[in-house]
Amino acid sequence: MSARTFPAARSVSVGRPLAWLALGWQDFLASGFPSFVHGLIVTFGGLMIIAMTMLFWPLMPGAISGFVLVGPILATGLYELSRQRAAGRATDITDVLVAWRRGTRPLVQLGVLLLVAATAWVVVSALLFGHFVHVRIDGPVAFLRYAAVSQGNAMFFLWLLLGGLGSAVIFASTAVAPPLLLERSIDLRAALLASVRAVGDNPVPMALWAAIIMGATALSLVTFLLGFIIVIPVIGHATWHAYRDLVDADAWPLRAH
Repeated sequence: MSARTFPAARSVSVGRPLAWLALGWQDFLASGFPSFVHGLIVTFGGLMIIAMTMLFWPLMPGAISGFVLVGPILATGLYELSRQRAAGRATDITDVLVAWRRGTRPLVQLGVLLLVAATAWVVVSALLFGHFVHVRIDGPVAFLRYAAVSQGNAMFFLWLLLGGLGSAVIFASTAVAPPLLLERSIDLRAALLASVRAVGDNPVPMALWAAIIMGATALSLVTFLLGFIIVIPVIGHATWHAYRDLVDADAWPLRAH
């Protein structure tokens, strides 16, 4: 396929994800409340999911991990804050509201796809845990304890394998697609292909980036989701900088803002 059908990828150094993380932290500190509120909303949403799945615990592992899958869309406001800061403009909460209100058809389509993927994962997880796990899991800590200590049968490894494969596909497809869709007039297919190309052309740096995201997510889970208050905004801002480093989208027009 011709490179002209979707933006070309740039190569980055192995340690570049650490720079993205540092830039994300700087954006988080500079943006203040508009950035912080994203973490609060995600944390509150996660706690509400836990509370609801307590009524039927087999839903919990899939619901929590599926909730994380839609993170790239939940961070839309964070991309906008970083975009504005990169342009040298002051930011406030209205930038977030405008970004969500403006939206784009491809971005909405991506959100629907991620929601469908997350829902499918919840169903698969519920079936696996409901039929093959015979201990009660009543929270993220209990789930991690089961994963690390109990593992009474091969079901957990099957769940981990399926989740890993699904997460790898989602990561490759959305590593840079959401901020690309936010900034440029480009269709969903081209944005997804650009993301996959960027990941494929930078396997080691992107493996490190994926490991950082997984580690931050695990840390957030063991802190009963409180870590998401910081992790979500920092990773969201960092994703914007990853996109700007990895994708050469100058040939695509800027989206009207």
